[in-house]
Amino acid sequence: MEATIRYAKSGDVNVAYQVTGQGPFDLVLVSGFVSHLDYDWQHPSSARLLERLGSFARLIRFDKRGTGLSDRAVGLPDLETRMDDVRAVMDAAGSDRAALFGYSEGGPLAILFAATYPQRVRALVLYGTYAKRMGPDSDYPWSETPEERAGYAAAVEREWGVEADLSRMAPGADESLARWWMARARASASPGSARDLVLMNSQADVRDALPVVQAPTLVIHRVGDRDARVEEGRYIAAHVPGARFVELPGDTHVPFWQPDDVVDEAEEFLTGIRPTRVEDRVLATILFTDLVGSTERAGALGDRAWTELLERHHQLVRRELTRFSGEEIDTAGDGFLALFDGPARAIRCALAIRDGLAELGLDVRAGVHTGEVERPRDGRPRGISVHTGARIAAAGFAGDVLVSATTRDLVAGSGLAFAERGEVALKGIGTRRLYAATA
Repeated sequence: MEATIRYAKSGDVNVAYQVTGQGPFDLVLVSGFVSHLDYDWQHPSSARLLERLGSFARLIRFDKRGTGLSDRAVGLPDLETRMDDVRAVMDAAGSDRAALFGYSEGGPLAILFAATYPQRVRALVLYGTYAKRMGPDSDYPWSETPEERAGYAAAVEREWGVEADLSRMAPGADESLARWWMARARASASPGSARDLVLMNSQADVRDALPVVQAPTLVIHRVGDRDARVEEGRYIAAHVPGARFVELPGDTHVPFWQPDDVVDEAEEFLTGIRPTRVEDRVLATILFTDLVGSTERAGALGDRAWTELLERHHQLVRRELTRFSGEEIDTAGDGFLALFDGPARAIRCALAIRDGLAELGLDVRAGVHTGEVERPRDGRPRGISVHTGARIAAAGFAGDVLVSATTRDLVAGSGLAFAERGEVALKGIGTRRLYAATA
């Protein structure tokens, strides 16, 4: 995101902030643990969170003092000092009154700010947060013991930039998020600072502030959250007057992994309108290709010659994908997965690949199917249609370009010719009528 990063002066400390979005009201994002204004745009899922929040509000984000792009050597600030930082950022951004979105460790700060400065908070959204962090008692039995928090702080320091607590924050995250998470952690704080932040955040106890919050409040929590238990979200909602509680499935603690259901709830609460989200689903034609007899051919040629031939195979397939406007999605060894927005182009591409590879002495089989495909911004296409395309390709023989009945019907009048192959059982899919494209 190309938006200027500015600095607000809070006492003697420079607090980095950024403003994006053009919405009719201001929304201040109070981040958990650590953040980094630049790195937070560098993963599609995190960027998705920020883009969606900025789609209905003027989004104001900042790196808490001691983290990210803000001044680092600032000691261990208490919540009162951090409230001063929020106020300084709002003043610098020209925001007299804003909604606050606090997640994880940002939740107690957002709660305390809303209770202390009610005239500056139009609404409060809390996600995956808590009221007390350490010292369980009869009123709040979910806190960890001092020994558990000390052990956790030591583990964070030891694993910072290697594991950095991802298994607790987003257990289902994929490899791309894991790499981004580690880089973001290293850029946001040092291992020693991360340890000190854990110990400082362990002192938080904002239970007495909950009944004082006057702003309309939404509390969102996932049932399987491993860092803050769902009972803690229920506790907050029960003690903030008039608060609404929304329980979501899943175990992700942070909001920037698969954020849409969180933002849906926040947007409806803050705007009064349930978002009509354009789903990450499209009608697409899937093409799978797979070399036949490649193991035997590789053995006969030897490693070096086979590697060179396989490289020529890749070049030819990619050339034809470009010619027929196909999108390469994945390649695994000697096979390709590609998507097309037109079924006729996908079939013609498959035929061209078959004929071109035959000149190299390579036999290929291909499967083509048209259907609904999920296209998440932070991952590869998925859905039953993708699996169907793979099974169709696997049902073919050398030289086959097999096409589902759905795809064949869509290309009527295109001049393509087909031979019927009958009903074919596709593993895990069921029986489908298939056709072989002949020209």
